[in-house]
Parts: sequence; structure tokens; C-alpha cells
Amino acid sequence: MTLDDIESHIVRIPQLRDVPRHDLSVERLGGLTNLVYRIRGSGDDYVLRVAGPGTEEFIDRSIEAHNARTAAAAGVSPEVLFFDESDGLMLMPHIAATTMTPESFHTTEGAPARAGRAFRELHTSGREFRFRFELFAMIDDYLKVLDKLGAQLPDGYHDVVREAEAVRTVLDAKPAALAPCHCDPLCENFLDTGERMWIVDWEYSGMNDPLWDLGDLSVEAGFTPEQDLQMMEAYCGGAVSDADFGRMVVYKAMCDLLWTLWGLIQHANGNPAEDFWAYSIERFERCKTLMGSEEFANRLQAVKES
Repeated sequence: MTLDDIESHIVRIPQLRDVPRHDLSVERLGGLTNLVYRIRGSGDDYVLRVAGPGTEEFIDRSIEAHNARTAAAAGVSPEVLFFDESDGLMLMPHIAATTMTPESFHTTEGAPARAGRAFRELHTSGREFRFRFELFAMIDDYLKVLDKLGAQLPDGYHDVVREAEAVRTVLDAKPAALAPCHCDPLCENFLDTGERMWIVDWEYSGMNDPLWDLGDLSVEAGFTPEQDLQMMEAYCGGAVSDADFGRMVVYKAMCDLLWTLWGLIQHANGNPAEDFWAYSIERFERCKTLMGSEEFANRLQAVKES
């Protein structure tokens, strides 16, 4: 990776365009649908995000820009130094922290609890995100995108969506107070200093049931029941109600149902970052397994009775 590869982006950014090129160094970081770089020079240290092709089909960059700045104001995300809403080019300061993975969430003492506290800080900030993250409406929207792309769905997907109507009925009857939520808490979107977690990447963020964030992170990190409890107790500041824990578990299945379709869109768009067909099938099978379990029925009942 060289500066020449991203020169066309650097010249658009006031903080970078006038820095002598011999003072700049670039390092490719992670990213599934976007290209992310660390850029250092003249004593400054930045992260540059270049939005991936095709993301305009399902990401509203003006909403992301507002929500990223709002999350920074809430103290849970780095400052947004530059954001071009036309294509999602974004610059932030680099944070001296460990980028989390499923493995590091399991091996780093206190990580699930720090993530829970970061979510609590965001959810209780009293701030407003643009966009309402509506699970079943998003499923419908993703299905329309896939139909437009002529993409293949896993066998039985529509059957599971119909089964999920029982979940929709319970959640509609017991609506949660909406809060600003990340909505896509991949482990790699958490930066751990050892004392606190920062959260990045607000592409899918919106006002949502806050327990979605915790259920989704549990799935992404593969938390054990003990880690789920650590996260939830830190989030709740003590004992966790059956209804709240049940909601978190229900959202474990629902996030897999939704992100199956997201993965299929990446597959249909030819995203080379990973095998998105395999990714989607794994998530779909995990969703079916949890929804078919006695635990899921009991957790859903706890929400219903709350």
C-alpha cells in the first residue's frame, strides 16, 4: 500500500492535502465493505475511511455523518474531522487502543463489561440519532435489493421470516423506549484502552431498542452465558431483569436473520473481502438453531410477560 493508491482521497481533505508527501505514511487497516487506512505525518495520526463501491445502495451517508458526530459528542466515539456526504470519505483521529476481535473479547479481562458500559453511556446520553432502525422493515428492504440484484437466498429463508412474526408480535406489544444505538456492533468496531471502550463505524446506526446492541455484540463476539451476564450487569449497573435478558437473547436470533441478508447483498455485489455466501449461511443456520431452542421460547415468554 502506497500513498499513490489513495492520493485522490488525500487531496480532498484539508488536514492532509498540504502535508508534504515525504512526511506521510500509510497503513491498511481492516474493513469488510470499506477501505480503512492509518495515516501518520507531521506529528499527527489519523484514520481514513474510504467507502466501498455499492454501499450507496443501503447506506445514507448524511445520516451516518450526523450520527457519527452525535456519538462523538456523547463521548463514545472519536471526533469526526472530515466527512464528505457525497461518498462517505471520512477522517478521524487515530485512537491508541486495541482493535477488538472475537478472540480478544474472550481473552481480555473485563472487555464484555467495558463494552456494556460504553453502550450504557451512549444509550443514556439523551441524544438523538437520525434514522429509525426498524428490523422488519429493513428485512423487507434488503429482500428488495436482493430481488433487484437477482440474488439467491438460502433455502427456507422466507419460512424463518414468517416464524419471526411471533417475535414481532411480542416486541410490538412490549415496545422499548428508543435510544441512539450503534446497531452493527462487530467486535472490530470496538477499540479497547484497557480502561474504556471506544465505538466506531456508525453506518447502520439509528434510534432503536437498546437491547439490540447488546444481543448483536453477544453474537458477534460469541459470548458465553457468563460473558453475557458480565456485559448485562455492567450495562444495567447491577442485577438484570428476566425481561431485559430475554430481550437481549431474542435479538441474538433477529440480528442473525437480518445480517444474513446483508451478507447476501455483499455476495451478490462481488465483495472480495471474504466468502459472504458462507458468512450468510453460517448466520442463517445459527438463527434457526436458536429460534428452535427451548431457551428462545422461554426468553421470548419472559419479554411477553414483562
